[in-house]
Amino acid sequence: MKTLNLILLACVASLSLLTITPLLAQKQNLGLFDGHGDIGDVLKPGSAVYNTQNHTYELSGSGYNVWFDHDEFHFMWKRLKGDFILYTRASLLGKGVDPHRKVGWMVRSSLDGKSAHINAVEHGDGLTSLQFRRTSGANTEEVRSKLTGADVIQLERKGNTYTMRVAKFGEPFVTEQVSDLNLGDEVYVGLFIGSHNKDVLERGVFRDVRISVPAHDGLIPYRDYLASNLEILDVTTGNRQVIFNAPKSIQAPNWTPDGKTLLYNGDGQMYTFDLAKRQSMPLNTGEVKNNNNDHVLSFDGKMLGLSSGVKELGGSIIYTVPVTGGSPRQITPKGPSYLHGWSPDKKSLVFTGSRNNEYDIYRVPAAGGDEVRLTDAKGLDDGPEYTPDGKYIYFNSSRTGTMQIWRMKADGSQQEAITNGEFHDWFPHISPDGKWILFLSFLKEEVKPDDHPFYKHVYLRILPISGEGQPKVIAYIYGGQGTINTPSWSPDSKRVAFISNTAVSSISPVEK
Repeated sequence: MKTLNLILLACVASLSLLTITPLLAQKQNLGLFDGHGDIGDVLKPGSAVYNTQNHTYELSGSGYNVWFDHDEFHFMWKRLKGDFILYTRASLLGKGVDPHRKVGWMVRSSLDGKSAHINAVEHGDGLTSLQFRRTSGANTEEVRSKLTGADVIQLERKGNTYTMRVAKFGEPFVTEQVSDLNLGDEVYVGLFIGSHNKDVLERGVFRDVRISVPAHDGLIPYRDYLASNLEILDVTTGNRQVIFNAPKSIQAPNWTPDGKTLLYNGDGQMYTFDLAKRQSMPLNTGEVKNNNNDHVLSFDGKMLGLSSGVKELGGSIIYTVPVTGGSPRQITPKGPSYLHGWSPDKKSLVFTGSRNNEYDIYRVPAAGGDEVRLTDAKGLDDGPEYTPDGKYIYFNSSRTGTMQIWRMKADGSQQEAITNGEFHDWFPHISPDGKWILFLSFLKEEVKPDDHPFYKHVYLRILPISGEGQPKVIAYIYGGQGTINTPSWSPDSKRVAFISNTAVSSISPVEK
């Protein structure tokens, strides 16, 4: 009997392990979020899944609506305090049943169905709106966007002001705002889906989900910094992937011609980032240790040009060093001199220099020598970069009162504007295949023409090298200074590396 009891106990123990182990193994990966669940008295339970392969979130949900004095829907959430910026590309799946099924971002005071809240939402029939309930159990109010059919949804909180920015991917944002909405400091923030029909489950998918904590009002530029996400963007699809996080400021990724490595700067040092191993390593630049974000690889990838601050020489000085590291060679005798381009034949460097209190574009032999001034217009000329055939130099200039993309022949002749003034456009980068211009666009309401600060709402836009047609937005970013100061195309012209910013408390997870 004793032997039988021992056998029975062993069987029970084994059964327990079989029961418990799968439960432990089933802990769900929710990506950026802490939890999910149905809100209100839904008839059909919803679900939420984070796909670790393509970094998307798929939600299903039912419920009568998010409207009147109470709500029914499915919610994937996390708790946040203070200000934040929520971004995603969202879409409903399938034909659907009700034209007012909906997906979007939501911020709630609680998980109660009657909670005060605000949501930025896309409906099945294309209606895009900002909906909100000021107090628990109050009727829902709505501000409709002028845009219909948005698939890019951003919701920002600053104090008690909520700003919705929506777009059809590729186009600039359209903005609506609600002020004086007090949901409390700590709130539930997340993605949601509702079917507008209690008997139906609808599905939606969210990609490129980002939660950013912006700079606080007291942040002092160039002394205080936010954390950084190193991201890679597929130019055709617009899909983004976070490949590295840094709790400090890293800036301006360069892509080596072999496609294996990125180079960037941080804390005055240069770093290499192995794309296969996802590892970052310091690059030896000898005694030159005050490097900024104006660094450029030669077209063959064998040499690296640096810009490094030297107070005694007037500011940033240009150096060159083998890409493997070593002791840099000084090129410009005085500053400020900010390097931006290397000629395809490796014989010349082009840079922005301040001489006689005027910033213009200069050319200098890559081995050192006399500077040649290429622009002389009043206003800031910056960001010069050669085309792969060496025939043209693209740059940005504020000579017309707004910062625009310009081009000129390599000798400085035939200077002409490429963009038209809708935004302040900076840092043109030519794709290695010579077909596209990539550049950074600041909003006129946020920055002055001759400034390119950190921590603003910016676009990455592309335009055919001919300058024909309207620029297309390929990324909506919280960033600015350091996002793409240097050439950041992959060698196959299919991807772009860039930096986005957020506070450490809400840094995006690295996407394997």
